[in-house]
Amino acid sequence: MEALVAGPDPAVWQGRRVFLTGHTGFKGGWMALWLAKLGANVRGYALDPYTTPNLLTAARIGDAIEDTRGDINNLEAITASMTTFAPEIVIHMAAQPLVRLSYADPLLTYKTNVMGTAHVLEAVRKTPSVRAVVSVTTDKCYENKEWAWGYRETDPLGGYDPYSSSKACAELVTAAYRQSFFNVDTFADHRCGIASARAGNVIGGGDWSEDRLLPDLVRGFLHGDAVRIRRPNSIRPWQHVLEPLWGYIRLAEELYKGNTAAASSWNFGPQDDDAWPVSRIVERMVAVWGDGAKWVLDAAPGAHEAGYLKLDASKARAELGWRPSLRMDTTLEWLVQWYRAHAAGDDVHALTLKQIADYEALLRTP
Repeated sequence: MEALVAGPDPAVWQGRRVFLTGHTGFKGGWMALWLAKLGANVRGYALDPYTTPNLLTAARIGDAIEDTRGDINNLEAITASMTTFAPEIVIHMAAQPLVRLSYADPLLTYKTNVMGTAHVLEAVRKTPSVRAVVSVTTDKCYENKEWAWGYRETDPLGGYDPYSSSKACAELVTAAYRQSFFNVDTFADHRCGIASARAGNVIGGGDWSEDRLLPDLVRGFLHGDAVRIRRPNSIRPWQHVLEPLWGYIRLAEELYKGNTAAASSWNFGPQDDDAWPVSRIVERMVAVWGDGAKWVLDAAPGAHEAGYLKLDASKARAELGWRPSLRMDTTLEWLVQWYRAHAAGDDVHALTLKQIADYEALLRTP
């Protein structure tokens, strides 16, 4: 497939039962609202939000989906929730998502990201209604050699820190379940496709996580503080949260339609010139935010983090018709608009849906 696809397929999502793990998180919250907007019947399964404030409450996500609380580390609970709901599509986004927290609590990180993924896939085994599974990991699952070109899906997996290696392990778990229980050669028997999705540093409104660049900037700007920046020269594949979510949606569509070629691993990254150094992101945020926003260099950057990381998403462009559509300048403008609206007490549920609609319009633009 070479032609770019101009947005989600309503025929796939209208009335479809979707089991979404991690809906109380930042990325999962945006996904929940988008799926509900598309007409899907979504059951979210996750722990309570781990920040206050949080997107779940701010954007009233519980009003749009079935908001179920549960732990992916509890196999019996997630199996019961999934089998009783009988979903046709499963999108697994629940995770321990923070690099620095993985240093503080590596066992929780491995338990959640590795065994939690195994529990989700084991629940899928017991739910014959499932036709498509997208297991979300990260760009950090690759063995990072600090080279200048983007990693491809065939490059070796690895991980310096507990978070990164746990996500590489989650990739191996997903591949093992696909090969052992949902092999494409026996698709006629199980009729279920499983894929993994790897995305870069995702940003947008509603993320209040600790030790993430954009939330740290917003918190500091709102309080009038000079924000401490750890590694201004580090380069990451920055992208608005809607960019990889569109990739996950597109991937789920192909899996649901029975395209066995989609049952593999996929990168969803920005255009090369949107892989900015931290310093450029910070300076642009200072300019867009205004109001005397400022930053200073942190003399104690802390634990190891990769200095250079890019993704090659040419496979998704060629075979799924996916493309990155939102440039970094616009991404940062949308982000600032969202946080300023929240700080002013505006309706960010409506604003989130508007930004989703605006993004869908971009997808329809030739």
